[in-house]
Amino acid sequence: MMGKFFILLSLAVLAAARPKAGPEQKCKSGPVDLVFLIDSSRSVRPHEFETMRKFMIDILDTLDIGLNATRVGVVQYSSQVRSEFSLKTHAKLESMVKGINQIIPLAQGTMTGLAIRYVMNEAFTAAAGDRPKVPNVVVIVTDGRPQDRVAEVAAEAREKGIEIYAVGVARADMTSLRAMASPPFEDHVFLVESFDLIHQFGLQFQDKLCGMDLCLESDHGCEHVCENSPGSFHCLCLPGYTLDPDGKTCSAIDLCAEGKHNCEQICVSSPGSFTCDCNKGYKLNDDKRTCSTIDLCAEGKHDCEQICLSAPGVFSCDCNKGFKLNRDKRTCTNMDMCKTAAHGCEHQCVNTPGSYYCVCPEGQLLQEDGKSCGTCKSANIDLVLVIDGSKSVRPQNFELVKQFVNQVVDSLDVSAHGTRVGLVQYSSRVRTEFSLNAFHTAEEIKAAVMKVDYMEKGTMTGLALKHMLENSFLEAEGARPAARNIPRVGLVFTDGRSQDDITEYAKKAKEAGITMYAVGVGKAVEDELREIASDPLEKHFYYTTDFTAISTIAENLKLNVCPEESLGEIEVKDPCACESLVEFQQATMSSLDQITQKLAGMTARLEQLENQLLSRK
Repeated sequence: MMGKFFILLSLAVLAAARPKAGPEQKCKSGPVDLVFLIDSSRSVRPHEFETMRKFMIDILDTLDIGLNATRVGVVQYSSQVRSEFSLKTHAKLESMVKGINQIIPLAQGTMTGLAIRYVMNEAFTAAAGDRPKVPNVVVIVTDGRPQDRVAEVAAEAREKGIEIYAVGVARADMTSLRAMASPPFEDHVFLVESFDLIHQFGLQFQDKLCGMDLCLESDHGCEHVCENSPGSFHCLCLPGYTLDPDGKTCSAIDLCAEGKHNCEQICVSSPGSFTCDCNKGYKLNDDKRTCSTIDLCAEGKHDCEQICLSAPGVFSCDCNKGFKLNRDKRTCTNMDMCKTAAHGCEHQCVNTPGSYYCVCPEGQLLQEDGKSCGTCKSANIDLVLVIDGSKSVRPQNFELVKQFVNQVVDSLDVSAHGTRVGLVQYSSRVRTEFSLNAFHTAEEIKAAVMKVDYMEKGTMTGLALKHMLENSFLEAEGARPAARNIPRVGLVFTDGRSQDDITEYAKKAKEAGITMYAVGVGKAVEDELREIASDPLEKHFYYTTDFTAISTIAENLKLNVCPEESLGEIEVKDPCACESLVEFQQATMSSLDQITQKLAGMTARLEQLENQLLSRK
């Protein structure tokens, strides 16, 4: 079966060379749907158009015209396109010739691309008389360069199976003719110097349309399949191959190389198809597209005594902590961790299978680090200090704030297993100066504190609380897991009223189990500090009138000492305040009463001893 052929030939030329044929000379090539697409732009002079009209009639005179034989339609174009008659309009040569003689030229521009699209979409339709499985042939005759794009629309027409002959006259552009025509160009492109010479190609065109089967009787050069068409042929490829630009050879369609596959790992190409495969250590799933890891450990296909470590398609063995892998790379031997490991036990190391633990002498307790001994357990904590770096603090006071931070650090048992310290500074924005896991010694932390740059600007305490809650106590930032019950402590230091709301995140921080300390200086608002601080307020709320007194707060802020050593958190107040004097007087009187009672008891005891001595005499 022939594919559709769109013969765009400015070839109004080809058929006129042969003298008129009688009925016995009619072409018997079989049914063909033939459309003449003729250029009637203003550059085609009247006498030239008449030559083109005669050219078409001479060609028709050689064809077997009929609804069941050769059907013919004529379309003319310039700046617009007009169908003179369709494939189903005329069933006889006489009426067809009459229709051609009645054509009136449009005499405008040269919109060849527009005309090709019209023929493709309108002339070769069932409504216009196009027949299924019947070759379509278009002959285009033009005398000039197209004023629009022709390559894309011509390629689209050829892809639809239309064979195109392009005939150019005089000023026609060879590049445009080749862009329109079907391959091979030597059979489908014609260029003559004037309309008077069009008749030279009439006989040649008739031979091509009505002549021999070129696939059988010529060296067609098709690599796979040759398909004959009236007066010509074209090459086809077997399934899975595509025709090369030379129109004759074929190349395998490599769907893998073109990325037209859905294989997860490896695409194996075959002409026009593909199969999927997997990398070593993976297996193809039932969908024949995706891959799954071959997990020999999970499948029990290993001989490891303790731990099997899987990799795609292979495995290796390992041992539990406290065991070592033997030379067979399969079995394990228990190690005495107290002898082989740097256990760090202060007093005594006790070995257990694959591990160890430390013990302390009687009367002492094992500390939180699990290694050292002491008379009490230090309260190891995760502490985040949130310091005010707003403009109102001023540079010289900010240095005092850093000294305050370092005083607090000096009071802590800082280590990776002990207390961890993080620092956040805020003003109009919030900045983590260092996280809980950044440093593990007090000296490192104090050095980092002294390098902190003063931010200045506003006082967004609420934003700082939000940052502390949502970021500073994350495990990724160095906080110990909540399951370990390491206390989480936040200490906020500020010198003024917050410019945003603190209520929400002060409440959320305490609800999250964070013990909050609030330290205020100068213009800090006590109501805000009390709202930040945890209960009881007297142990978590501190205030002083100026920065020079904050060192006193640091001395009283004991966050990481044994309970009996704690001095107790106190509120630092103005010693000259009336309330302070009254408290001092009450404390003094209470102490004097206790001393008086003790002296009275001692006096009575002395009198009793004196009486006993006298009675013995």
